[in-house]
Amino acid sequence: MLGFFDLILLAASICITLAVIVPLTGVLVRFRANYNPKGLQLDAEGGAEPHTGPVVKSYFAMLKRVYQIEGWPGLYKGLMPTFLSTAVVTLMLVLFMDTERPRHGTYHAPAAGIIGTLVYSVGMMLIALPTAIITYRAITTPHKLPYFNAAKSLRVLLTPTERRRPWIIYFTPGLLAAEVSHIVLVVLGLTPLRRLLLPAPPSETSSSLPEISAVKIIIYFVVVALFTFVLTPLEVIATRLAIQRNHASAEYNSVSQEVDGDGEDVGEFAGAEEDVIGLRNEEDPYIGLVDCAKRIIDEEGWFALYRAWWITFLGTLSSGLTY
Repeated sequence: MLGFFDLILLAASICITLAVIVPLTGVLVRFRANYNPKGLQLDAEGGAEPHTGPVVKSYFAMLKRVYQIEGWPGLYKGLMPTFLSTAVVTLMLVLFMDTERPRHGTYHAPAAGIIGTLVYSVGMMLIALPTAIITYRAITTPHKLPYFNAAKSLRVLLTPTERRRPWIIYFTPGLLAAEVSHIVLVVLGLTPLRRLLLPAPPSETSSSLPEISAVKIIIYFVVVALFTFVLTPLEVIATRLAIQRNHASAEYNSVSQEVDGDGEDVGEFAGAEEDVIGLRNEEDPYIGLVDCAKRIIDEEGWFALYRAWWITFLGTLSSGLTY
């Protein structure tokens, strides 16, 4: 069991991590979620009108835009769901993991073979998915959310249908397909290749560094680049689908965002004059993984699928040092 001083250090490390990670993650989510069609759109009467939404071409441009429009509170949107999920996971590790000094960020999936790892990863994804959806929606909503009023925040982020039947978020068209595809590619493709190309990290009792082949390192860079080419679109699509609310009514199909009955008092807007990002018309949702990819390409161009690709590349590359 951890002592008082260990708990203080653990809490401090979590706070410092969140202080850095939350703004960076929020900017990434907004950058990938921003709807920026490249041509004319049709209005409600079928007439053509130019799109006037924000044109943000880089991750750092989005960071600047968030700060200019919403300030520091905008950069820390999504803090509370991130903090709560992190606190719950850390508490579970402290109470139940068989280790004398569990530390934030050091837990890894159990070694159970490829199939066991795949099943474990899918299971953990299913557990974490509701929190991820709420966090993404908290980040992208144009409304101000109270930090200590979860009921009001959920009224903003979830439709009445989702609040009555919360399991419906698992049936958001294409979302599970995108998440499972990402896991399968990493577990069945990238991980075996990484273990084949990179030496195992030294054990705690060994002081010598493993031998590293320059050729294998170069091959690993190429492998990571190829997987980034596939993984980045899946991450962009998963972001778009996660913020797409579910509703069933006679007026709208089962994946349309709710309009009637959703006019509750949702509070003021976070931006004084404009929203940070543009969101897709709620009456014309994506209806699946392939449909989402096709519409993004047709409406926004190929590059929209590769927003912040370098973050995926760096994350995938660095994971080779921690397996």
